[in-house]
Amino acid sequence: MGGWIEVCAADAIDEEDLIRWDRDGRSFAIYNTERGYFATDGYCTHERQHLGEGLVIGTVIECPLHQGRFDIATGKALSAPVCEDLAAYPVKVEGGTVFIRL
Repeated sequence: MGGWIEVCAADAIDEEDLIRWDRDGRSFAIYNTERGYFATDGYCTHERQHLGEGLVIGTVIECPLHQGRFDIATGKALSAPVCEDLAAYPVKVEGGTVFIRL
């Protein structure tokens, strides 16, 4: 890993939504927001609930289990019960395709 990896077509993710994307035993959340596309680790740092069922509000993801919130762009934990940040990854869109760099 380390280079740009194709994830999906850009139009496969509705605005203010996300998809779950798994690769090599790891899981990620790929977001489409009004500020662009972003990617974070897929599991909440509180109790390992996957964020794929979470609610996207602007550039914030709310965990579906206990409603902890993270900044999608930075991975920063924003509200209890989460206190550990998510890892965030570079994303680019070229030719209508979303790419992530791990």
